Amino acid sequence: MLNQLLEIRKTDRKWHLPVVAGLCVGIPVLAGYYTGHLQDGKLASMAALVILYIQSQHLVNRMIILMACSFGILLSFAVGVTFSFDPYVAALVLGIFSFAVHLALYFLKMVRPPGNFFFLMLASVAICQPFNLATVPHKLGLIGIGTIISCVIGLVYSLLILRPLNAGNETITVNKNPYVNFIESVTYGFFVGLALLVGNLLELENPYWVPTSCAAVMQGISTRHVWQRSIQRILGTFVGLILTWGILLLHPSLLQICLGIIALQIMVEFLVVRNYGIAVVFITVLTIFLAETGASLTQNPTNLIETRFYDILIGSIIGGFGGWILFHEKLQFLATRQLRKARIALARKKSE
Repeated sequence: MLNQLLEIRKTDRKWHLPVVAGLCVGIPVLAGYYTGHLQDGKLASMAALVILYIQSQHLVNRMIILMACSFGILLSFAVGVTFSFDPYVAALVLGIFSFAVHLALYFLKMVRPPGNFFFLMLASVAICQPFNLATVPHKLGLIGIGTIISCVIGLVYSLLILRPLNAGNETITVNKNPYVNFIESVTYGFFVGLALLVGNLLELENPYWVPTSCAAVMQGISTRHVWQRSIQRILGTFVGLILTWGILLLHPSLLQICLGIIALQIMVEFLVVRNYGIAVVFITVLTIFLAETGASLTQNPTNLIETRFYDILIGSIIGGFGGWILFHEKLQFLATRQLRKARIALARKKSE
């Protein structure tokens, strides 16, 4: 287990994809800094992370997937800002939305990382913001700008690195058992919604860290993998928060933070496919720099770091239990059997 936590895995990911991701995130952040609207730039840069959904080696399919995911990112944020008026409604809606996203991505065979993570991250961030309908068009516009930047850069990048199209057309197929898919989606939605509810009941300052951590941990491929990711996330977060605290004590300028965001994004994309635990160290620093306001970063960094650790710890523990249920074969078998029985009984009732 310890060897797996520290193992540096080989990968076929090209070195230029992390650079492209850093460019997509960096352009909105730097634009926000130089125009005096850094928070707007940070919001757009979160949406620009859609560039990580480049998964096809076919130019047309790649751009279709990228644009469809851009719409998904926009929809995720729209759902979040629309239902942020009540903490209990927010938890329910986030759970239902997580269920729908997980179900849809499996149906579209988009289960490769990052999977549903960034959709749920944007929805969690939006649904935890103060409710203000007057600012919704402005925020959605920023999300749209971020996705457009990624689509344009993604197109140029694809034209430069993809070979001439000599392979057959790629198709999206469905191979997963629909009953298993449904049960997994229900489980995923329940625990992500529960994580936000717990964060709201505990009156956390920024409760979106809890469901985001829960969603990240539950992306494992087995019970062992989920708990491994949970341990890696907790330990990596602890180290990352210490690193963040040390950086903030040096009182970096806003420009230095912006440049740090770009460098951190490149490092994260380079490391995440090699060792998740080490990547989490830099993910922690990156997400704090992106999600927190300038005032919270500079005024009381010690209190900020302590609060974020407990938020992520709670989310990781909830995600660990959710992952245990998600990949528990006996529970999954029983739930699937009951779902089949219910469907057969319903069909018989209709035929009578």
